[in-house]
Amino acid sequence: MSIYGRPTAAELVAAVAEFLETDVRASTDGQVNFHARVAANALRIVERELTAESTDAVATLARLGYADEAQLAAAIRAGEFDDRAGELLPALRAIVRQRLAVAHPGYDEP
Repeated sequence: MSIYGRPTAAELVAAVAEFLETDVRASTDGQVNFHARVAANALRIVERELTAESTDAVATLARLGYADEAQLAAAIRAGEFDDRAGELLPALRAIVRQRLAVAHPGYDEP
């Protein structure tokens, strides 16, 4: 539950996306219709980000000993994982899988 009450930010974003996907797209064509679709898709990504459980990526980074992806990237560049690829690759896959779940749901499914 949000400290701001209802509707939550995710609910507001979802409502605007629904409006664009239905009312605006049904009433327009051409470039405006396309832009409404793009805007609705962007809002759906924001909605998924707001409702996603980000603890998976955070836990993955913590298991590797890093607070954020910038620290992990610096460690990779510094060669800290040159001999630990078996540990790094599953972690990177988990982080990318979570990003895909938000940006392109179902993309990583067979």
